[in-house]
Amino acid sequence: MTELLKQGFSAMQLTVSEEQIAQLEDFTARMLETNKVMNLTRITDPQEIAQKHLLDSASLLTIGDFSNKSVVDVGCGAGFPGMPLHILCPSCRLTLLDSLGKRIKFLQSCIDGMGLAQIEAVHARAEEYAAKHRESYDFAVSRAVAQLNVLAELSLPLVKPGGCFIAMKSVDSDVELEAARHAITVLGGELEKIVDYPIPGTEITHRLVVIRKKKHTPKQYPRPFRKISAQAL
Repeated sequence: MTELLKQGFSAMQLTVSEEQIAQLEDFTARMLETNKVMNLTRITDPQEIAQKHLLDSASLLTIGDFSNKSVVDVGCGAGFPGMPLHILCPSCRLTLLDSLGKRIKFLQSCIDGMGLAQIEAVHARAEEYAAKHRESYDFAVSRAVAQLNVLAELSLPLVKPGGCFIAMKSVDSDVELEAARHAITVLGGELEKIVDYPIPGTEITHRLVVIRKKKHTPKQYPRPFRKISAQAL
């Protein structure tokens, strides 16, 4: 796994220390141990985790400077992309946000056990969290499986004007992106760019959808999740 990560980061032109690689491996070991009793990931082969979770998450660092920035990972699940992002860029101030308490408990145990700083794990629904943390972050990132128009309504209200929401999507998301254009505009965002990237060592190509926050999000957003689900913008 160590050599695979080194080769992958080299291919991505990312400078990563031995200590950071050790931390990524530590996090992987903790996740796999907890996965025996809790469904955190269907991927259990360390080589696949290195490629499909760790290197994939690290792709964010190829398009943005997260140093000393505030970042929220919306719907972080088992900690992707947030945990690798923070390990590789420890100066960023990261909030891991998820509505499932057992995932947050696992992530908090990793934060404590690994002695990580400037990172918090929060158990809350994104639309409820936004009520008290509106426009507080430089970046919102998400690798959640929700449709982009839903993710935009949950994430853009958390981003400061001038900041970015970056959604990690598949390359066949053109229809989804087109359907989200109206929501992005209403929420104060503007599509800045789409970056398709290969995951080193695989034949997989994924996509980063970069949305710039151009103006304040209207106060009525985000709506309660049941309304977001029932009637997308």
